[in-house]
Amino acid sequence: MGQIRKQAIYSSIVIYLGFFIGFINTWFFIRSGEHTFTPDQYGLTRLFFDVGQLMFSFASFGVAAVLYKFFPYYQDNLEKKQIDIYAWVLLLPSLGFLLVMAGGYFFEPLIIRKYSARSALFVDYYYWIFFFGAGFLLFSIFEAISWSKKATVFPNFLKETGLRLLTFVLIMMFYFQLINYDSFIKLFSFQYLIIALFLFLVLKWNLQIPFTLKVSRVTQKFKKKIVTLGSLVYGGTIIVMLSQVADSLIIASLNGTFDTGIYNFSAYIANLVQVPQRSISAIALPVLSRAWKDKNMFEIDRVYKRSSINLLLLGLFILGGIGLNIKDAYDAFGIQEAYESGVNIILILGITRLIDAGTGANAEIISTSTQWRFEFFSRILLILLFIPLNYILIKKYGLIGAAYGNLIAFSVYNVVRLIFLHIKFNLQPFSSKSLLSIAAAAAIFFSCFYLFDSMDGLVGIAVRSSVFTVLFIGAVYFLKLTPDAQQLIDVVKKRLGITAQ
Repeated sequence: MGQIRKQAIYSSIVIYLGFFIGFINTWFFIRSGEHTFTPDQYGLTRLFFDVGQLMFSFASFGVAAVLYKFFPYYQDNLEKKQIDIYAWVLLLPSLGFLLVMAGGYFFEPLIIRKYSARSALFVDYYYWIFFFGAGFLLFSIFEAISWSKKATVFPNFLKETGLRLLTFVLIMMFYFQLINYDSFIKLFSFQYLIIALFLFLVLKWNLQIPFTLKVSRVTQKFKKKIVTLGSLVYGGTIIVMLSQVADSLIIASLNGTFDTGIYNFSAYIANLVQVPQRSISAIALPVLSRAWKDKNMFEIDRVYKRSSINLLLLGLFILGGIGLNIKDAYDAFGIQEAYESGVNIILILGITRLIDAGTGANAEIISTSTQWRFEFFSRILLILLFIPLNYILIKKYGLIGAAYGNLIAFSVYNVVRLIFLHIKFNLQPFSSKSLLSIAAAAAIFFSCFYLFDSMDGLVGIAVRSSVFTVLFIGAVYFLKLTPDAQQLIDVVKKRLGITAQ
């Protein structure tokens, strides 16, 4: 777990730095005053991400999962220059994107009919989204290759920090009226292509990744399993992406890009809860893949339990901080009044993200095991719940309906996966520390909420956050809620001791 913890810390630092820059970017998107973006304009930038992810899912052919699952076999049985899987995971999605482009051209009349009335901006810049989608696809492939080599920090930096720095530059150009919104959104569409190029250069030169189309004996041996895994994961990836973006697309269709901007800002805040999960997921995948190959159930169980309690604690801490301060934050940071309607959406989506994170690395364990097919079928269940629930609840209750649709669908989805892992492998991530963590976090949250409820503005935010942080960290340490806390403290003490000498 030391390797996972070390890289998770570095990756989390990079990701949170990116979130800080992202917060600045988002503030410029939603702030009141001159030279600001409207909710419609901000909503369009979020739709670029949603549709770009959807394009990736249709073009990728599930190659990332194939790489994670089978790379140890290539690494153990071939010389470096003979490893051909890298070339295939790049070539096949590239061909897939050509099909996506053809489909986009064919379905353009349907897009215009569904979105022109309420989301005119989306229709106006429809073709520019394909540049964004192509960059998203290429970067995701190069990111998967990096992860297979256990090099997670630099791709995380590019994705979480580098991309947001590029956005910040564009926002500043718009803010100082060097460009108008038309130029802004067109330049915005090329951002992923830029960071994909940087990552490719690192892969080719620093990590010396070989690219050969000569079919290796490992590919020959596992080709049927590779095709089967890729096919199922391909379908599952489409389902997962639909579950992640369907709410925004439905809102844009039914309510327009104005409401899409409000909802996506709320989701952005709630997604802070999942930042540590993204770091641990990237690092745990190759570790779990190797553990399954070596039939090391002890290591798998340890990763499962540690990921669950650590992500639960981090999620509780982040969600608690958001819940304590969100209302004052709207006033303190001068956010447009229209976005205040999303406060309850933030909290509901935050609970959803907490449930998903707190159940641990169940998706990664299933996808790297011999029972990886179940991940596909569980995702089918997710989308069968997600899309109808969101459509019905959005039509009936508006934006809050989308939040409840997320909560119901993802709760059922994670419960099903928990039950499966317990029955099939006798794995379960929880302990008495899980319940104690929730109880302690709740007690600290409500204490801070009622003690400092009368305080408002930046002073209230600072006081509540400080007291909450001190009490929460103290509870984690003195109640010994996670073994990683003590190990982390020991590492810090050791390094400080070395420095002192």
